[in-house]
Amino acid sequence: MRVLVQRSLESSVIVNDKTVGHIDKGLVLLVGFTTNDDDRDINYLINKIINLRIFDDENGVMNKSLLDIKGNILSISQFTLYADTKNGNRPSYMKAMKSEKAKKLYDKFNDKLSKYVNVEKGIFGENMKVNITNDGPITILLESR
Repeated sequence: MRVLVQRSLESSVIVNDKTVGHIDKGLVLLVGFTTNDDDRDINYLINKIINLRIFDDENGVMNKSLLDIKGNILSISQFTLYADTKNGNRPSYMKAMKSEKAKKLYDKFNDKLSKYVNVEKGIFGENMKVNITNDGPITILLESR
């Protein structure tokens, strides 16, 4: 499981000309699954995400977590995080989990995450327009294995 984390001042996701998710200060998560991912991967990354100290404290030092600032999450499914471009210029997505199973894990990930913070999300499998105001910019790739 891979999650690309971006610290955000404001972000939104639009599907079919309708805003389906919007957050103010918090994190945008681009979430991808690979073949053997399971609950252990989800639990590991949720713990990492909510406790990741990438928000500024009173002294301007990145020392606060999402929980500390009471931030929000915008979660976007992103199978292309498992793109393989080693052979040629057209990415292969063979390492990405099949859609039906990935959707179940993505829903489980968001449900578990919402026990800690407010989670807005895109629509799995849809063409989405994601607007991210990246703060910093701070962008960190997390992997469960």
